[in-house]
Amino acid sequence: MREALDQWDFVAAAYAVGVIGTLAMVGWAWIDMKRAEKRREESRRK
Repeated sequence: MREALDQWDFVAAAYAVGVIGTLAMVGWAWIDMKRAEKRREESRRK
């Protein structure tokens, strides 16, 4: 009985972590940018 580890499973997991992390950062930045724009508009009205 031989247990051979397939490296492509790890490569796919690394890509998945990278893509999910990138999408999370883009979403976080977009939400933060919208919040900053809202604060700027509110400060201009005063």
